[in-house]
Amino acid sequence: MSDNEVYEIEKQTKADFIKCQACGSNMVFDPESQMLFCEHCETKVSIESSKQVSEIAIETAFSQTEVWSDTAVLTCSNCGASIAVSREEVALCCPYCGTSHIKKTEEICGVKPSALYPFLITKENAEVIAKNWARRKLFAPRKFKKDLVANNLRGIYQPCFTFDSQTFTFYDGRLGKRKTRTVKTKNGYKTQTYIEWYNVRGSISLAYDDITITASENIKQSTMQKLMPFKHDTICAYEKKYLAGFIANHYDKDVRKSWAEAKVVMEGDIKNAILRKHNCDVVGHLNTSTTHSNVTYKYVLLPIYYLNYHYKNKSYEVNVNGSTGRVLGKSPVSPLKVLIAIAVGAAAFFGLYYLFKGVDSSAVSSINGLITRLIR
Repeated sequence: MSDNEVYEIEKQTKADFIKCQACGSNMVFDPESQMLFCEHCETKVSIESSKQVSEIAIETAFSQTEVWSDTAVLTCSNCGASIAVSREEVALCCPYCGTSHIKKTEEICGVKPSALYPFLITKENAEVIAKNWARRKLFAPRKFKKDLVANNLRGIYQPCFTFDSQTFTFYDGRLGKRKTRTVKTKNGYKTQTYIEWYNVRGSISLAYDDITITASENIKQSTMQKLMPFKHDTICAYEKKYLAGFIANHYDKDVRKSWAEAKVVMEGDIKNAILRKHNCDVVGHLNTSTTHSNVTYKYVLLPIYYLNYHYKNKSYEVNVNGSTGRVLGKSPVSPLKVLIAIAVGAAAFFGLYYLFKGVDSSAVSSINGLITRLIR
């Protein structure tokens, strides 16, 4: 790269900063006030955003190769994470694995986000929420709960695609209903269960709205489903000022791949709807043929806080929904607490048995003594 090219990049980078008009420092997005905030002089600036989020015809995305002139991508050579940031952002390490082996690409292609859910929870509040969650974990060791320190806490906008579709499905199949009958045997009568089979054929029409598919390899679809929903009334048209001070992942799965996954989700739901319609107990086979019409999509950024707790040389990741505060994560398990829980359950069962059937009280006393020793 020539000196002139370097100069042009540096000049554009400096111009892209969101500067505080009062003191000239960089501003960040403040989830509490929903405004840009200067950490140096505490000036706040409103963000003009639109609640009008449009659905986009999916055909336009299949051929779109728009270049993001205001965005760069940091690619980690260690874990493979791709992180979309403003061109002026400077990252010293990967927010996922912590390595400094990152490469910056000055421009990226593909569809741009059409909407986002802004962070509503501050970084400090997310840490409190995560600690309260960890302290409520029944089987977590006492020392783990006492020494909680949030490591690598960061707010990341995760990419997803949402899809709307009107479906029409022809189906045919062989379904069964479990029934009982009384049959005579040489020893008398007995009840026998059997399946009464019947053939079905028909059609069903269902409309789907906002089927959400995660577009990042850094978060599983199952994890995202458990973290959802996000506060629907806060969604707004994409505005890069909401990203100031945060990280935004670039999608790993494009619209086409995400749409293929969305169709699988819808197909499963359609089959369940057919089975409910015919009130069956057993499925011999069920064939479906579905057509989709009026398919639209949105490329949406979802706010999630990531952090981890260290305990005995192991790391336990915790995710916090930056919109609602819902928590999902892992924590260490104390074998002693599990053993106590098993003992308490056994004692409760044995105690009930003693009350209703009659058991030597010394056996119950022995179990109670064991539980007391474990707790101590």
